[in-house]
Amino acid sequence: MTNSTILKRLKAASWKIGAPKDFLGLSDQEAALVEVKLSLIEALKKSRQKRRLSQIDLAQRMGSSQSRIAKIEAGDSSVSLDLIVRALIAAGTTQQDIRKAFTSRVPLAF
Repeated sequence: MTNSTILKRLKAASWKIGAPKDFLGLSDQEAALVEVKLSLIEALKKSRQKRRLSQIDLAQRMGSSQSRIAKIEAGDSSVSLDLIVRALIAAGTTQQDIRKAFTSRVPLAF
C-alpha cells in the first residue's frame, strides 16, 4: 500500500494529518529545541553503541544509573540538554561529533 493510499484512507476516516509541530502546538523555537535534543540523543545512542558500551557502562562513567541513561535515550522530557551533553562526553564522543549533532536536524516525526 502506498503512502498516498494510506493518507487518503486516514483522511476519509476523519484523521487529522499534519506535522507534529502543529499537532502539539509547538512554537518554532520549541520545535527547534526538540529537534536539537533528538539529534543529540541520536548521536549519543550511536556513540555508545559504536564504543560497545552498555547503558550500565555509560551510567558508571557518569556516576548515574542505567534507568537514567534509558530516560536520556528515550527522550524523556525531564532530561536536560546539559545531561545529554554530559552523557555524550562520558561516552567518548568527540567535540567535533558533538558539534555536528548540534547542527544536524532530526525532523519531528511520529
